[in-house]
Amino acid sequence: MPYKLFGSDGREYISDVPGTLGGYRPGKIYGRLDCASALRAIGKGGYVGHRVFFADAAAAIAAGYRPCAKCCPAEYQAWKASRAAQDKRPDGSDSS
Repeated sequence: MPYKLFGSDGREYISDVPGTLGGYRPGKIYGRLDCASALRAIGKGGYVGHRVFFADAAAAIAAGYRPCAKCCPAEYQAWKASRAAQDKRPDGSDSS
């Protein structure tokens, strides 16, 4: 059975192997397939039309997606810390 996955370039491709992570296209968020937040949204009839799948986290990150704070808390904290470091100016002050 062929599976539709998204690659690091953000383009869809066909794979013989299912994806290991799901993503929400509008929010550019990826997470585990058993994520409680995603499953709640799906159960309420939302999310499904915007769902994408990735082979792994590297592909999701390369496609511009960030980790889910609920099901990938360690990865999310690392992403958040890297964003905070990027937002700092070279002189140490905030860019905001």
